[in-house]
Amino acid sequence: MLYVACPQAIALQTEYSIKHFKHKIKPVEMPKILPKKPSPSFGKWLIVALLLIGAALVLLPLAIVLLMSLAPTGTSATSGNLAPKGLSLDHYRQAWASGNFLLAFANSTVVALTVTGFQVITSALAGYALARLKFRGRQALLLLILATLVIPFQILVVPIFLVLKWGHLINTYGALILPTAASGFGIFLLRQFFLTVPVELEEAAALDGANRLQILGRVMLPLSRPALVTLFLFTFIGEWNDLFKPLVFTTRPELRTVQLALAEFQEQFTNNWSLLMAAVVIATLPVVVVFLFGQRQFIQGIATTGIKN
Repeated sequence: MLYVACPQAIALQTEYSIKHFKHKIKPVEMPKILPKKPSPSFGKWLIVALLLIGAALVLLPLAIVLLMSLAPTGTSATSGNLAPKGLSLDHYRQAWASGNFLLAFANSTVVALTVTGFQVITSALAGYALARLKFRGRQALLLLILATLVIPFQILVVPIFLVLKWGHLINTYGALILPTAASGFGIFLLRQFFLTVPVELEEAAALDGANRLQILGRVMLPLSRPALVTLFLFTFIGEWNDLFKPLVFTTRPELRTVQLALAEFQEQFTNNWSLLMAAVVIATLPVVVVFLFGQRQFIQGIATTGIKN
C-alpha cells in the first residue's frame, strides 16, 4: 500500500523535529577575547625613571631638614649622621620661643593676605578689560604690562623708596603692601583665562539686564575659580617668602616679617643646625598647608589657562 503524505503532516513533522532538536542542543559559550594591553615601551620606562630621580632630588633636602630638626637635644647635626636615634620636638619649642615668631607670623599673614586681595581685584578688573572690552591701544597696553614681567623689582627699588618716603609710608604696612598691590603676571593670567569663557554666557547675562561689573562678578569670576586660586597661591607664597621689602622699607622691630625674623634667627644661632632647621620648618609650614588646600584648583588653573574654546 502506498501512503502519500499531505503538506500539513509534513509541516507538523518538521516543526516537531526542530523543537526536539533544539532541546538536545546545548549552547556553546564562546571564550571572551580580551584585547591585549600594550606593554610599556622603553621610552615610557625611561621617563618614569627620570621623574622618580627628579622627585628624589627634590625631596631629599626636605627630608634632611626635617630629620635634623627632629634630632634630640644635644645631638650633633654636623657629625654626618642624618638618621638620629630618636625624635624630639625640643628644637621646635626652643626655636619658637627664641625667635619670637608669633609677631612675625601675624605681620606676614596681614601683608600676604592684603597684597593677595589687592592683586586679585586689580588683576580681575584689568584682565577682563583686556579680554573683552574693545578700545584703541589694547594690544599696546597688554605688551606694556608684559614688559613689566622682565624688569626685576630690585631695579625699581630706588624710585619706589622715594615715592614711599614722599608719601610718609616708610616703616608702615603701606610700604610692605603698596609696591606689589598690582601684578602684570596676575593681569595676564586672568586675561588668558577669561578668553576661555564662552562669550554666549556674557550675552545671556547682558540680555537679562546685567552690566559689565555684574557680568564680571556673577558670571566670569565664579567660572574662573581655578585661575583665581592659582593667582592666590602664587601671590601668597611670594609675599610670605619675601625678604627684600621688609629689609629695605622697614626698620621697626614690630614690623618684621617671618623671613626677616628667620634671617635674624640665623645670625643668632649660626652653629646650631638642628635649631636652624626647626626654624626653617616653622617658617615653611603655613605655605605648605595653604598649597595643599589649593593644589587641585592650582593644577586645573595652570592646565586650562590659555586654551581657547
